[in-house]
Amino acid sequence: MKLKFALGAAFATVALTLGGTWMLQDRLIYFPGGDPGVPPAPWSDLRVASSDDLMLTAWLRPSDGSDSRPLVIVFPGNAGNRADRVALGNALASTGGDVVLAEYRGYGANPGRPSEEGLVADAVATVEAAIDAVGASAGLVYFGESLGAAVAVAAAEARRPEAIVLASPFTSLVDVGRHHYPWLPVSALLRDRYPSLERINAGVLDGVPTLVVAGTLDGTVPFSQSAQIAAAAEATTYVVEGADHNDPAIRSAPELIDTVASFIARAIGE
Repeated sequence: MKLKFALGAAFATVALTLGGTWMLQDRLIYFPGGDPGVPPAPWSDLRVASSDDLMLTAWLRPSDGSDSRPLVIVFPGNAGNRADRVALGNALASTGGDVVLAEYRGYGANPGRPSEEGLVADAVATVEAAIDAVGASAGLVYFGESLGAAVAVAAAEARRPEAIVLASPFTSLVDVGRHHYPWLPVSALLRDRYPSLERINAGVLDGVPTLVVAGTLDGTVPFSQSAQIAAAAEATTYVVEGADHNDPAIRSAPELIDTVASFIARAIGE
C-alpha cells in the first residue's frame, strides 16, 4: 500500500510538473520589457501594422550618410525592449545605414501576446514598414540576437535579405530546452519551436551572405549550436573566446561593430 501510494504521489508530482510547464511555458521563453518611453533623438517611432491587425511600435533611426545606404533591421532576443538596443542601434547607424529596432507583440507596450507565429509575422511586417518609410537602396540586412536570430531566419522565408547577422543563434528552441531541461520531454511540451537549422538546411539562406557571432562560454545558447548554424549556412564567423551570452564582446563592443560593418560592406557590394 505504501509503495502504491508513493508511486501515485510521484505520478501526480510529474503530472503537475508537466502540466505546469505546458501552461506556463510562455513565461519560461518570453520576458518582455515594459513601456520604453519616448524614443531618444534622433530615433523616432515606426508604426507597424501586423497581419492580424495589431498596431505595433518600433524605433527608426535614419542614416546621416549618403543616399545609397543599407537598411538594417535589428530583431532582439527574448528579454527587454527596444530601449535596451539603442546603443547597438546607434553603433550600427554610425556605419552608414538606416537602422530599425524591431519590437514584437507584447513587448515595449505593444499589444498582443508573444508566440512564434506572432513574432515572425511581426518581423515581416516591420521589414515592410521600414522599407516603406526609408527604402533599402543599398540592400536589406537582418541582425538577429539569440531568439531574434531565429526570428530573422524565419522572416527570410517571406522577405529575403541581402545579408544576415546571427548573434548567438540556436539550432532550435527544442534543442535549447533539451540542453537546459534534459529530464523533461521538451519536444512534446513545446508549442514554439523556432527550427532554424531545419530552415537553413531547407535552403532559406542559400546565397545570402551570413555572419554568425558567438561566445565560446555562452551559458544560454551552447556554442556548439551556433557552430552548427554557421556550418549549415556556410557563414563567416566572429567567435569570442570566453564570452557569455550577454557579454558586450558579442553584443555591442566596438570590435564587433567593426566586424559587422565590414561584413555588410562586403555583402552588399557583391
